[in-house]
Amino acid sequence: MNLVSVLESLLFIVGDEGLSLDEIKNILDVNDNDVKMTIHNLIESYKNNSRGIEIAFLGNRLKLITKKENKKYLQKLVDIKDDEHLTDAALETLAIIAYNQPVTRLMIDEIRGVSSSYLIRKLIYKNLICEVGRSEAAGRPVLYGTTPLFLDYFGLKSIKDLPNIEITKDDSVKELYDSKYNEKKL
Repeated sequence: MNLVSVLESLLFIVGDEGLSLDEIKNILDVNDNDVKMTIHNLIESYKNNSRGIEIAFLGNRLKLITKKENKKYLQKLVDIKDDEHLTDAALETLAIIAYNQPVTRLMIDEIRGVSSSYLIRKLIYKNLICEVGRSEAAGRPVLYGTTPLFLDYFGLKSIKDLPNIEITKDDSVKELYDSKYNEKKL
């Protein structure tokens, strides 16, 4: 049995969901060392060719993904609409959540200086954020955090791979998150 071939087939079948190391180990019925060697061999076989797909860890899951350099052609295929892209305001809100998670809507609103309710709903709909619990504060507001799709969307292995942001005494947090758009306060 060729474990590399089997793993490639498994990744093709599971699609966007990918597989964790434990799932691969259990399905292939192999030890940790064999699973790591099989993954390494599969990743290397994709690096050394001119295929349009590659193998990558996104989040804690191994996935079969398209190569980034083919993006403009893939966009033509699926005819992505402009309104499906994230606006600057949505990216700003997403950055606040990613760097401060778990975070409440009120905390996001305070940083942005405007209501973020609509953007939070949009990001939940796009499955980039989700409810991760409830705060102990009065009223027990919802806490938001990023999802595994967030990691996929930005090509990150983990939330720790986010770029570091340094704020000096001269910087104001409000200036870092000011939106280019004038949004109506609700």
